[in-house]
Amino acid sequence: MNDEDRQRLKVLTAGILGLLLFLGIARFSYTPLLPLMREQAGLGVAAGGWLAAINYAGYLSGALLAMTISSLALKDRLYRASMVLAVASTVLMGLSTSELVWAVSRFAAGLSTAGGMLLGSGLIMNWLMRNRHRSELGIHFSGIGLGIAGVSAVVALLSLWLDWRTQWFALAALGALVAVPAWRWLPRPDVTPLAGSGAHMQDKPPGRVFLLLMMLAYFCAGAGFVVSATFMVAQVGSLPGMAGKGALVFLVAGVAAAPACIVWDLIARRIGQLQALTLASGLQAFGILLPVIGDGLLAALAGAVLFGGTFAGIVSLVMAMAGRFYPTRPAKLMSKLTAAYGVAQIGAPAITGLLAGQQGSYAAGFYLASGVMVVGTLLFGVLWLVERAGGAAPAGTPRTA
Repeated sequence: MNDEDRQRLKVLTAGILGLLLFLGIARFSYTPLLPLMREQAGLGVAAGGWLAAINYAGYLSGALLAMTISSLALKDRLYRASMVLAVASTVLMGLSTSELVWAVSRFAAGLSTAGGMLLGSGLIMNWLMRNRHRSELGIHFSGIGLGIAGVSAVVALLSLWLDWRTQWFALAALGALVAVPAWRWLPRPDVTPLAGSGAHMQDKPPGRVFLLLMMLAYFCAGAGFVVSATFMVAQVGSLPGMAGKGALVFLVAGVAAAPACIVWDLIARRIGQLQALTLASGLQAFGILLPVIGDGLLAALAGAVLFGGTFAGIVSLVMAMAGRFYPTRPAKLMSKLTAAYGVAQIGAPAITGLLAGQQGSYAAGFYLASGVMVVGTLLFGVLWLVERAGGAAPAGTPRTA
C-alpha cells in the first residue's frame, strides 16, 4: 500500500469513526436506552417522543446553520467543535433525571449530529474529489450502520451490569476515545479552486422543480426513518412474547445498514440513482410495517433488515447527488435537503409519542410513517420522470443515472 492509499484509508476511517460518534453514540444510543429509561428513570411514553422531537429540532437547527456557511476552514472548525459537543451531550444525559436537562442534551446532540453529517460528509467528499478518488460516500456512510449496530451491542452488554445512568457515562467515554483518531486523521481542508488532477471544480446546481421535488421526497424519507429509528426497540419489546427482543432487532438493523450504502451505490451505477432511490424507498415503506403487522421475531428481524438496508442507502445516494451538483460546496445542497429531512424528524416522533400515549402502543405511528414513505416513493418516481424529460438540472449538469 502506497502513501496515497494509506492517506485515503485514514481519511475514510476518520469519517466512519466520526459517524460512530455522532450517529451511534450522540444520537442513536437513545433508542436502545429508551425502554431502560422508562423503566428505571421514570421517563413517560409521550415524553420519550418529545425528547426525540427535540433532538431532531437540534439537528434541523444545525442544518440551517450549515446552510449559511461557505468557508471550508470554518466548516472544519465547527465540525471538530461538534465532536466535543457530541461527547458533552452524552455525559449530560446521565447527570440528571430532569426532563428539561434531558431536552437540553437531546437538542445539543442533534446540533452536533448535523455538524457531523453535513460538515463532515462535505469535508470528506471535498477531499476525495480533490485527490482524484471516487466521490461516492458509500464507504463513509457505512459509519451510520456501524454506529447503530455498535451502540446496540454495547447497550445490550452493559445492561447486564450497569443502570441507565452509568451507561450514558460509559458511552460518553467511548465517544471520547473514538473522537481522537476521527479528529487527528482528517486533514485540514484545501481551499484552492483546483482539484488534485488540476481540473477546475465547477458547481452545476439542479433546476428549481427538480430541487423542490427532491426536498419533498427527502422530507417523506425523514418521516419514515425517524419513527423506526426512535421507537423500534420499544415497539418490538411491547409485542406479546417479545420482551427484551427489541435491542436485538435494532442491532440487526444496524448490521444491515453498515454495507447498505456501498450496496445501493452499486445498484445505482447499474440502474441509475433515482431508480435506486425509488426502489429503496418502497422497500423501506414495507420494512417499517413488518414489526407491526408481522407475527413474532422473524417478521421483526425481516423488517429490521429492510429498514436498515435502505435508510442509509437513501441518505448516501441523496448526499452523493448533492455533492455532484455542488462539488466545491457540497454542504450547500446537503443542508437544504437535510433541513427538509429534519422538519419531518421533529413532527413525526412527537406525533408518534402522542398517539402512543393515547393508545398505549407505537403501532399507529408506524402505520403513519409507512404511509408517508409510500408518498415519498411516488415522488422519487416522479423525479425519475422529470430527469428523463431533461428537467433534472440546467444544461450541462451531470446526469444522476
